[in-house]
Amino acid sequence: MKTNRTWPAFAGAALLLAGCGFVDDALIPSLTGQSPSGGDRIIVAPSPVETSPLPALGASNFRPSGVTAGQATGTEVGRRVDRLRDDLGRMQLGVGNDNSKLQALRTQTISDARGYQELTASIRAPLQVGTTPGNPNLVAGWAEAQITLDRISDSIGEMAALSSNVANNSALSAFILESVRATYGLTGAVDEDHSQLAILEDEVNRTVVLIDRLLNELNEDIARQTNYVSRERSDLTVLSVAVKNGELLGTSLTNRAFGTAAAPRGGASTVGNLANLRALVVIRFDRPNVPYQEPLFTAVSEALNRRPGSVFDVVSIVSQRGTPAQVALNANQARRNAEQVLQNLSQMGLPSDRLSLNSTSSGEVANNEVRVYVR
Repeated sequence: MKTNRTWPAFAGAALLLAGCGFVDDALIPSLTGQSPSGGDRIIVAPSPVETSPLPALGASNFRPSGVTAGQATGTEVGRRVDRLRDDLGRMQLGVGNDNSKLQALRTQTISDARGYQELTASIRAPLQVGTTPGNPNLVAGWAEAQITLDRISDSIGEMAALSSNVANNSALSAFILESVRATYGLTGAVDEDHSQLAILEDEVNRTVVLIDRLLNELNEDIARQTNYVSRERSDLTVLSVAVKNGELLGTSLTNRAFGTAAAPRGGASTVGNLANLRALVVIRFDRPNVPYQEPLFTAVSEALNRRPGSVFDVVSIVSQRGTPAQVALNANQARRNAEQVLQNLSQMGLPSDRLSLNSTSSGEVANNEVRVYVR
């Protein structure tokens, strides 16, 4: 089982929960496999493989009702009515073509989204139980998922072009309607001309309403699909980190980090108040390749679940033990470690405006540490 294989490997690094009021001490296991509250070891059960909902697209079908055929009256007004009727027929043909393109784009988008979800689910499943870091099969699946998501993104551009065309038809329909109403005022008409004008006016009105509905629903589709692609790109970035590490993390932190970021308490920096704060996460770099990514993701996720507006300070703690040369080397290594943690948090989807990078030194630590504080 993944947890039995993973947690013992975390010896040498420690995850300590913060003393902040909204984080429970027993919420997340430490990297040493011991409960932060001192109780029995906590095993985090694998969560179900997550799948995103399909993009919410409209379902309406916008088919024009057609144009009623008229009879020639031999008047100039009658001939004008015939021309307007032809104009309406051509415009409705264009609306029908736009509708067909929209339905085809919707069908293709849903098909691509299903394929994308199947690909990402097939990647998450082996990650859920643990696999080799950089598994080539998962790397290939991730690349294919990215290509599929790119196709969904491309359809947004096609919908935007279609929206522009529909907007042109909307302007044309308004012009035809105005022309029909103006024709009532022409002299030399017979009663049949006005009867046919009334029928034509009703049909133009229905077409105007149809085009407006088509344009509104199309723009809603574009907005929803844009949000879907943006969310999935963020999750796909996190999934690439999971594939690299061989362990499942979860959905992007972007989806949890919403709301307004909290202001620093009293305007003071985190570094100046370390003695009064407890870190959400402590990572001890006492050996190469410390596997901290999954516990870090879990801790930050839970913090955001409790307080979505949280801000995180990544602080490198430089060990002052050893000769001056060793301390200088420690400082360089501590900086690189902190930058790596910051980069990992960004890759996990945490917005850059929720992160800060600081450093300090301590004679009490034997090895360099990176601590993550939440405020």
